[in-house]
Amino acid sequence: MKKKVTLKQIARELDVSVSTVSRALADSKEIGENTRRRIQAFAKFLNYKPNNIALSLKNKKTKTIGVLIPEIVHHFFSTVIRGIEIVANERGYNVIVGLSNESFSKEVLNMEMLANGSIDGFVLSISKETLLKQDYHHFNETISQGIPIVMFDRVVNEVECDKVIVDDFKGSVKAVKKLVANGCKHIGLITTMDYVSVGRLRTQGYLRALEESQVYAEPDLILKLDDMVSLEENLDILENEIEQLFKKNPKIDGVFAVNELYAVTAMKVAKKLGLAIPDDLQVIGFTDGVLSKHASPSLTIVSQHGQKIGEKAADLLIDRLEMEDEDNDTNVNENTREQAFETYVIETEIIERESTK
Repeated sequence: MKKKVTLKQIARELDVSVSTVSRALADSKEIGENTRRRIQAFAKFLNYKPNNIALSLKNKKTKTIGVLIPEIVHHFFSTVIRGIEIVANERGYNVIVGLSNESFSKEVLNMEMLANGSIDGFVLSISKETLLKQDYHHFNETISQGIPIVMFDRVVNEVECDKVIVDDFKGSVKAVKKLVANGCKHIGLITTMDYVSVGRLRTQGYLRALEESQVYAEPDLILKLDDMVSLEENLDILENEIEQLFKKNPKIDGVFAVNELYAVTAMKVAKKLGLAIPDDLQVIGFTDGVLSKHASPSLTIVSQHGQKIGEKAADLLIDRLEMEDEDNDTNVNENTREQAFETYVIETEIIERESTK
């Protein structure tokens, strides 16, 4: 096996100091241009590769972003990761992805493990169990250690950091008003419990749209599902709940669902009960995933633009990391620069398919 080329070996061969080699490979202007070019060319000839671990220990920077997501099965989170990867790679950063599986303890464990020198900052979406507990100490402790966080999708006001969200409320208003405009008079809602922030906002949007459209909000048409039970693994439970909704409310002619799984399952149950879509029942769901496109009929959706969310979140985090680097290089006192946090809102849009008229 070939021995790894070291800075010492290059310095010895070129009769210069190790620090000169190090600075030349970092393209430091402290080293003359001819010397820099000579050292860089020789290092390339020897196929020299820097020790990234050693560099990160020296610079206290890993050039790595930690991404924490609640689950991997939803297409939305996959598209967010894609957006983060695109920006991170363009700006010279690596990405490590962790999964909380909607668990508070696993979320805490992942953050503690990654914050121990493995990453420079986090992009994350909060687990449902954390939202239920309303315990956000691990986020605040991480920030207090000098590790910045950018939250997306599921965010909370109790943590001061940059955030990227879609307008869940306005997106829901648009969806429900679309059903009303299409002639629906008895519109059902399939949503989460209110402790999930996005579900709560989408429920509020549903109620506002009905109010503004002068359509009576029927409490019996609202189905709130306990997402702490993994409905992806217990689809029979989900189907049974939706079937009971339809059987108890035979007049229902429209459904707004806060995610695509609920929406596609509603269509499946409706067809099983002999309802034609969209003639008897029109359905709109949140999130434009694989299920929505390939369902039969295809699902009209509110697009969240997951890739845009990931791109913006990565940009916000890297901007903050590099701003901190500039402050350190110029000895700027941390209190002299405004550390204003940004909440960036991405607009939703309705993509019409076959489940609406």
